Amino acid sequence: EEPLLRPCRASSPVRTPLISGAAFAKPGRTPDGEPRMTRIDAKFAELASAGKKAFVTYVMAGDPDYDTSLEVVKGLPAAGVDIIELGLPFTDPMADGPTIQLAGQRALEAGQTLKKTLAMAAAFREGDDTTPIVLMGYYNPIYNHGVEAFLRDAKEAGIDGLIVVDLPPEEDEELCIPAQKAGLNFIRLATPTTDDARLPKVLENTSGFVYYVSITGITGAAAPEADDVAPEVARIKSQTDLPIIVGFGIRTPEMSEGIARIADGAVVGSAIVSEIAAGKPVAEVLDFVRSLAEGAHRA
Repeated sequence: EEPLLRPCRASSPVRTPLISGAAFAKPGRTPDGEPRMTRIDAKFAELASAGKKAFVTYVMAGDPDYDTSLEVVKGLPAAGVDIIELGLPFTDPMADGPTIQLAGQRALEAGQTLKKTLAMAAAFREGDDTTPIVLMGYYNPIYNHGVEAFLRDAKEAGIDGLIVVDLPPEEDEELCIPAQKAGLNFIRLATPTTDDARLPKVLENTSGFVYYVSITGITGAAAPEADDVAPEVARIKSQTDLPIIVGFGIRTPEMSEGIARIADGAVVGSAIVSEIAAGKPVAEVLDFVRSLAEGAHRA
């Protein structure tokens, strides 16, 4: 039997000069052969013209149930969210801390699947055709669905980008390149351990934005310090003109503002998922999100 995940091929990273966004394997092409702008690209262009930083949120699809989750997702743009990361529940979420692990368990127990997650995105798109949605998760459910079928279904559902944390750049032919050809951004994570030798490989086929993981560890495990993160953001910016969005450990409006000030935006996940886990009414969850968004937008 073929394993669910193929082994990574060895690679010898080399230093390269600044990688321009125009050089990436951008999603889709116009009839003239020019890169086609995605909702993610359009959102960052809009924010840049307004002099604003991006506020990105992560929520687990189907947590605590489909209907409540959809209500939260539909309310995020009005609460100030610029880009939505929609978590795809999976049984072995190795990069996530207890908060998001438990959210995934609740979603799976409530019957959430990849197909239902795409249906949720499609339901959101019925009332919002501009807010970008990034599907974030692990490769196994996508592999099980079939890459070609998944990319077709994701595009039809209104997904704009993918973050697949367990597919390294050495496996770009597996999903990254096909996704970009299908018109989806493929967003890569950079971390404190991504050194100067590795960084060009990480950036090579990334598009949309770069997600910088502000701490060494799992989601929600520690709080980042803006003074520590700033030099790392600058280091990545010296290698790419893509926006750098910082996440992991941001829990307050003040932290959201501080991180957004030294990057192109901030991502909050575990703190919002914790509000949902506590059984807060959707309106209270969205009020909390609004406070975090206001922090990022003050930066």
